[in-house]
Amino acid sequence: MSGLGVVMLVHNALDRAEQVARHWAGSGCPVVIHADTSVSRKAFEKFRKALRDIDTIRFCKRHRCEWGTWGILAATQSASEMMLRDFPEVGHVFLASGSCLPLRPVQHLVDYLAERPRTDFIESATTTDVPWTVGGLDSERFTLRFPFAWKKHRRLFDSYVTLQRRLRITRRMPHGIVPHMGSQWWCLTRQTLTAILHDPERETYDAFFRRVWIPDESYFQTLSRLYSQHIESRSLTLSKFDFQGKPHIFYDDHLQLLRRSDCFVARKIWPRADRLYEAFLTDEAHAMKRTEPNPGKIDRIFSRAADRRTRGRPGLYMHSRLPNPTWENGLTAASYSVFQGFADLYPDFEAWLARTTGCKVHGHVFAPDRAHFSAGQRVMHGALSDSASARDYRPQFFLTNLIWNTRGERQCLQLGPMDHQGATGFMARDANAQVSVISGAWAVPLFRSARAFSDLRAEAARLQKTESRFLDILRDPATKASVRIWTMADFAAAPLEPLQAIADTIGPKSSRRLSDLPKMVDLTGFGQFLQDLKNEGMHPYLMGDFPVDTPASHNRSDRTRKPYQVKK
Repeated sequence: MSGLGVVMLVHNALDRAEQVARHWAGSGCPVVIHADTSVSRKAFEKFRKALRDIDTIRFCKRHRCEWGTWGILAATQSASEMMLRDFPEVGHVFLASGSCLPLRPVQHLVDYLAERPRTDFIESATTTDVPWTVGGLDSERFTLRFPFAWKKHRRLFDSYVTLQRRLRITRRMPHGIVPHMGSQWWCLTRQTLTAILHDPERETYDAFFRRVWIPDESYFQTLSRLYSQHIESRSLTLSKFDFQGKPHIFYDDHLQLLRRSDCFVARKIWPRADRLYEAFLTDEAHAMKRTEPNPGKIDRIFSRAADRRTRGRPGLYMHSRLPNPTWENGLTAASYSVFQGFADLYPDFEAWLARTTGCKVHGHVFAPDRAHFSAGQRVMHGALSDSASARDYRPQFFLTNLIWNTRGERQCLQLGPMDHQGATGFMARDANAQVSVISGAWAVPLFRSARAFSDLRAEAARLQKTESRFLDILRDPATKASVRIWTMADFAAAPLEPLQAIADTIGPKSSRRLSDLPKMVDLTGFGQFLQDLKNEGMHPYLMGDFPVDTPASHNRSDRTRKPYQVKK
């Protein structure tokens, strides 16, 4: 037995459904149409009247079809029963929607099926082997009951699922059948479809699947396993879904993509895609060549599009992935360096680093007053302002924007415990960050200042506490940044090796040994300064072991002592 019959489920865009139904019928395929009861009676009568001139088109009993409910299955059953009853010459029944569009001449599909008279084309996989379910309900859609429509009564739906889980309510598959799932859009042989619809246990099966969630993806997929002589577990309809389980819609600019698929039918086609309908609803002379359908040819394009939508480009944030903290495709767009303590120890460090490495060297971009960009710029690339209030609203995104806007040129930033600390955790998690810290170097500006010692002690305690928290973050096992930490005492004793390592890592010009070193501040008396902080009850432990190199008579514990002066 040969011949192809088409069951169409329509609920909107009736003008396009009429156009496609005429195409099917004009190619010799009888068509049975089910129109959702959501279609007004006036629109339905107009639709039916428009197709009255074709005697191979029928309209079956109408049902209310809500997504994920039994109504879609009832509509499919009614239309399939009419197809089998009224068109005995049909050997295969093809299930399509009103938004499906034949991509090749229908005769290609008829011939393809005639060569496989005993083959059922239906995606059918056990629940344990289905990777595409979204929402956590795979096996549970069979073991729980779903009397409420998910789209219209979501709160009731979720509450009833939770209640059943708490009460440990489960259902058993009737007669021990194994549940299978797959695409709704199938093409079954007359023998298999007849066996399913005339099964003596159909009443039992229908009663069970009436409370299954999304039964149109499991009813025929399960029962066909009982009767089919040979199942090709694939659909002849090209149907793509995004990462949220929503179907992709094809527009006019997908014309070449659909042609490359070599598939027989595609859904969902946008109703206003005039170019697609004109290109594919044509005669055989202008149609695609005969070839085996191969949707895998375009899977790579869809996968790449899904990856771009969910992961994006490294360091570029957009609305589709921003609310999902685990979707980062790299926190920033490029490698960058953060230096803490170096500018305190070397007054000309920024100029030296720019000269030595050729990188863009900024000052303290998280300083309390403003972002100190390189060369005193007030606005960086991408209209990134130096405003402290704008920066501190989302400091991690300020950093992300800075790196994105200047990608292609390595950025070097200065940081200190007096700066805004909102981006420190972000830096530690960022594999692109290279963080170098001279711990305790923040004390050098205090040592060189002319402030009262009592103020210096309080400020030193605050800064040490802030830097200690930052170091704890950097030493956390979850840190992904490249981190190097020296105590100030160790660094000051042998600065060449650390500076050489830094230059070798980030600078294209640093293939040779350093000869031009930055000039370090005069630290004479710094050890005594630290000792005075200890004497005042503040323990400066982040600097390392600095010797006290001034006479004991210089040790003053009074709170009105003169500030330290740098020897010229």
